[in-house]
Amino acid sequence: MTDSIMSKAATMEIPINSNGDTGTLPEDDSLEQAAKLQWSLDEKDLQQVMVSGPNLNETSIVSGGYGGTAEGIIPTSSIKGPAVHYNAAFNKRIPLTGLGSSMHHSSSSSSMAADEATRGVAVEKLETVKKWGLNTYKCTKQMISERFGRGSRTVDMELEAQIEVLRDTKRKYESVLRLARALTNHFYNMVQTQHALGDTFADLSQKSPELRDEFGYNAETQKLLCKNGETLLGAINFFVSSINTLVNKTMEDTLMTIKMYESSRLEFDAYRSDLEELSLGPRDAVAMARIDAAQQQYQIQKDKYERLRSDVIIKLKFLEENKVKVMHKQLLLFHNAISAYFAGNQQQLEQTLKQFNIKLKPPGDDKPSWLEEQ
Repeated sequence: MTDSIMSKAATMEIPINSNGDTGTLPEDDSLEQAAKLQWSLDEKDLQQVMVSGPNLNETSIVSGGYGGTAEGIIPTSSIKGPAVHYNAAFNKRIPLTGLGSSMHHSSSSSSMAADEATRGVAVEKLETVKKWGLNTYKCTKQMISERFGRGSRTVDMELEAQIEVLRDTKRKYESVLRLARALTNHFYNMVQTQHALGDTFADLSQKSPELRDEFGYNAETQKLLCKNGETLLGAINFFVSSINTLVNKTMEDTLMTIKMYESSRLEFDAYRSDLEELSLGPRDAVAMARIDAAQQQYQIQKDKYERLRSDVIIKLKFLEENKVKVMHKQLLLFHNAISAYFAGNQQQLEQTLKQFNIKLKPPGDDKPSWLEEQ
């Protein structure tokens, strides 16, 4: 009987209360507290317990109360089945089996797609740099050959002469524009001086009774000259603005097209020389493949050269017509305005501005508003 009591004592478990001290809680009270603890755990606490708690494979589940046999202890490692996640808020159990493998599969597939896209962009950039380097080498070789007289170049004598005339005309018009701006600045300073002089004469006519009439006549004359000078300044500013548009926009646009044409001519001659060199070489399979590729590039550059050449011819024609119309109008305006001003014909000067639809800005209109200054 002593042996049976000792064997039961060996299998008895010592309950532990919430303070970590040993106690003799009844079996029903311990089960009730365990059930309450399980239902009170929320999702966050359960995750913390799962992360920081002990290994579940080393724990055991006891069936039975005090004094039960050893057969009532079931190792958790022997429990089979899918893992579940307990959601206390909704009283549901969510299976976790397969989540890790599916997330790993999706992340690996997305990383592979990103690598493929990056590799494709890198290959495309490398191919672009390769083509640019080859084209630059051929054009540089052709340019050096032309400078040293060893290479041939395509020349359009008539078109080259027209381009040279345009460049010379642009230089001369730039000189006219620079001189017209200088005239505008000097004349503006003269008008401002006349305005200040007229104000001084008017002030002196009020303070000098013995010379009131003489100062008054001069003040009126300076004010009239100032008014006519401002009218002439409006005409000259319109002339300068039109010349500036013609030189720095219209002519410059045509010259930009000419630069593109000259660049395409150099590329065309470079690929033409390359094709001629390959044609003089051997005729094996590899050489024939290179000749075919060079022939295709030559045709592409030829089409580009002819297209830009046609664009230059058209723009030169339109530029000449536009230049004649603009300069005819502006030179007539400049002549009539200058003649009327120095002749003292105020009516003719105003009529000239009306003829060319020139509107003068009122005094003080040049000053920006407070909103524009912000």
